[in-house]
Amino acid sequence: MRMMKAGYLKRGYLKRLIVLACAITLMATGLAGTASASSPADRIDEALQILKEMSRQEDFETMAYLLKKAHGVAIFPSVLKAGLMIGARHGKGLVLRRDPVTGAWYGPSFVELTGLSWGPQIGVQSTSLVLVIANERGLKGFEEGKITLGGELSVAAGPVGRHAEARTDIELKAAIYSYSMSKGVFAGASLEGAKIDPDDSANELYWGSKLSPDTILSGKAADHRVRALVQELDRLIYETNELPRTL
Repeated sequence: MRMMKAGYLKRGYLKRLIVLACAITLMATGLAGTASASSPADRIDEALQILKEMSRQEDFETMAYLLKKAHGVAIFPSVLKAGLMIGARHGKGLVLRRDPVTGAWYGPSFVELTGLSWGPQIGVQSTSLVLVIANERGLKGFEEGKITLGGELSVAAGPVGRHAEARTDIELKAAIYSYSMSKGVFAGASLEGAKIDPDDSANELYWGSKLSPDTILSGKAADHRVRALVQELDRLIYETNELPRTL
C-alpha cells in the first residue's frame, strides 16, 4: 500500500514538473515572440522615450553622473518577465559605446537579453532597463558579443540619488550598473545571471550587412536614425555637473 502511495505521489510530482516545464517553455516562446515585434528604428525611438521618462524621476541624477564617466550604455525599452515560481525574462535593446575622454558615441549594436529568475512570482510584467557600462572590462563583453551578467563581469543595482548607501560604490567599482523603470517606479535593478547576445537579424537589417559587434561599436553614431538618442544622452550627461548632494 505504501509503495502504491509512493508511486502515486511520484507520478503526481513528475506531472507537476512536466506542466511547469511546459509553462516555462510557453512563457519563453511568448516573450521572445512579443519582444521581436519592433524594428531597429522602433527600438531606437522607444529607447529615446524611456530615457526621457527616466530623466523626469527625482532620483535620476546619480545615473546621469555615472553616464558622464561611462564607457557605454545598453538600453532595453521593454523586458518582459513571466513567472510561475520559475520566471523567464526576455527583451531586445541596443548598445552604444562612449569615449569617456572625447564624449563621442559609437554604434548602435542591437542585442537581446534572456534569463531565468527564481522565487515566488506569477504573471507577466514589463520593465524598461538601462545598463551603464562603467569601464573597459564591461565594454569588452559587448564588443565580443557574449555576456553573462555577474561572476567575473560584475553587475550592481545602480545607486539612486536619495540612497545614502550609494557612497560605497559610486566610483565605478562594478563593470555594469543597472536601472529599471516599471509602472513609473525608477530604481536599481538586479540582473545576476542574465545573458546578453547580439541580435544578428536586427544588426543586419539596420546596417545592411553582417557586421561583428566590435566592428559596429568602432564606428561613430553619426547616422540620422540615432541622432536624437545621442543628443538626449548628451543632454542628460552635460546637464548634470556634479554628484547629487543627497549622496
